[in-house]
Amino acid sequence: MIQVFPAHTRNTTDLGWLKSHKNFSFGDYFDEDNVGFGVMRVCNDDDIAAGRGFGPHPHSDMEIVSIVLSGAIKHEDSLGHVAVTGVNGVQRMSAGSGVIHAEYNASDTEPMSLFQLWFMPSKRGLEPSFENVTYEPEALINTLLPVVTPEGGEHAAKIHQDMSIYLSKLEAGKELVFKQGENRRIFLMLISGKLSANDAVLETKDSARMEAEQTVEIRAIEDTHFMLIDLP
Repeated sequence: MIQVFPAHTRNTTDLGWLKSHKNFSFGDYFDEDNVGFGVMRVCNDDDIAAGRGFGPHPHSDMEIVSIVLSGAIKHEDSLGHVAVTGVNGVQRMSAGSGVIHAEYNASDTEPMSLFQLWFMPSKRGLEPSFENVTYEPEALINTLLPVVTPEGGEHAAKIHQDMSIYLSKLEAGKELVFKQGENRRIFLMLISGKLSANDAVLETKDSARMEAEQTVEIRAIEDTHFMLIDLP
């Protein structure tokens, strides 16, 4: 089963310095029928003005992943981590037993955009941790590049959940096939372009939630940039 969510159905908040498109209930937006997908709780598509961001605030028992699309984000937390993540970078914070962090647009002159993703961890009360990884942009071309996995790696952040996040830039006319295990879900977010996933067609910033699809054939109708999340 594939359920497509067109971009215009996302909830949008515009605070001037922050424009956020929310795929799930978050903050002052609540829809009891849209509070998550499997262990996924948040998928916010945020544009943040120069020099602005989120001041110190607490988290616990949540795996938080930020994928930067343009500009750079600066992270600071109560564990002493200070890091800047730019394009072709992925930031992962395991809030675990509790952490306070702040995050800001690292530039005083240029806006930035990112996806922020929240997932339930496989176990509560983990030791809080933070990680920043980068990948080569060429590694996305016509393949599914894992950038977040349970094992982690040189170019993949380690997440405390049985799930993986892949990024891809699929050229027009090219195809990829993803095999899904039993009792698994797929969340597909089209960052730009146009593609088909089995019988569904997605355009820029559309998303799809898939269950019980043993094989997903992804074909780029235009040059595309997308994110695929395999999760329980």
